[in-house]
Amino acid sequence: MYQDIVGFALTTPAWLHTFAEVGTDAGLFLFAALFVVAAVRAWRAPARDLALVIAGPAGIVLAYIVSEVVKTLVREDRPCRGGVATIAACPPLDDWSFPSNHSVIAAGAAATLVLAWRGLAWAVFPLAAVMAFSRVFVGVHYPHDVAAGFLLGAVLAPLFTLLLVGAVTPAVRLVRTRLAGEGAAHLPASGFGHQPGPGFGHQPGPGFGQQPGPGFGQQPNLGLGQEPNRGFGQEPNRSVASMSRSRMPGSE
Repeated sequence: MYQDIVGFALTTPAWLHTFAEVGTDAGLFLFAALFVVAAVRAWRAPARDLALVIAGPAGIVLAYIVSEVVKTLVREDRPCRGGVATIAACPPLDDWSFPSNHSVIAAGAAATLVLAWRGLAWAVFPLAAVMAFSRVFVGVHYPHDVAAGFLLGAVLAPLFTLLLVGAVTPAVRLVRTRLAGEGAAHLPASGFGHQPGPGFGHQPGPGFGQQPGPGFGQQPNLGLGQEPNRGFGQEPNRSVASMSRSRMPGSE
């Protein structure tokens, strides 16, 4: 099957060769961008949803480490070692073939994204499958390499993610609490309808229906029949009528 796929690939147009070579790595960047979008989408969602997005890349890395361990144990040579004409250059001698790391990462990214955002399943799994197949198309992997890598990534990456999410979720809650506390600390102290106090040396004006008090050295207005307050040691003012009576003869 490998020979048939590689032979067919060599008959395709040159632009497709370039697309197959570049597209595998470009697809990984696309998955990274999707994780960023998923994180923004889950920013105000429940803490576990955001924790799944954060733990997803860690789960993929752990699945990749398992894949590397399997590579060193199996030590399968690349199919392009035997002088087969391929689109891509054959990797170095110490870069083993089984399983395909690109397939592990692609399938792991798709599976962990679906944990946090199920609506992406229709797009990310076909994308991961095309990325995995491209490794056979360009001639650097056997079909069983990419099949094993796809299965390894699709199973282990979400499994590791679910194991990590229990530890990440409390951290997300803690960060959100601190951010909310910092935001509340920057709010103005006065609430709605609060009247700020007067500044230093400022005399606030009277409210509605109130009579302003007298200023420094002013005589307060008196109502009808009211006696003004006298300070300490002051003589009370006599009215005009009393003064007139005191000057009239016979008044005393």
